[in-house]
Amino acid sequence: MPLPTLTIFDPAMCCSTGVCGPSVDPRLTHFAADLKWLSGEGVSVERFNLAQQPGAFANDSAVKEVLESRGEAGLPLIKVDGIIKSSGSYPTRQQLAEWVGIHAPTSSEAPHKSPCCGGAASDATPPTNRSGCC
Repeated sequence: MPLPTLTIFDPAMCCSTGVCGPSVDPRLTHFAADLKWLSGEGVSVERFNLAQQPGAFANDSAVKEVLESRGEAGLPLIKVDGIIKSSGSYPTRQQLAEWVGIHAPTSSEAPHKSPCCGGAASDATPPTNRSGCC
């Protein structure tokens, strides 16, 4: 059975993920990582930014209704296979996983990584090329 499609309707942001500019909201960084993880698990992820893709908002009657009733306070709006699961805040990885029917590893199950470049925490030598760092 194929995994569901997760569709995100973001508020107006400077770039498609909001993970840009001089002051990045840490919630957006975590959410972007969660979406990348879901994609790696085989979930189809579609993401729309109000500033860059207003047509996607106008063409979806449920999203349009939320915008008319709540304005941008109703964003982000998260849908799974066309059904609204969340409106007005970014969900956790655990919530996303539950909605699409997959298992999200808990912090005790996840491999321990260093904060930069995904290397193991036991690495004694810091990476010399930090271009891939967060």
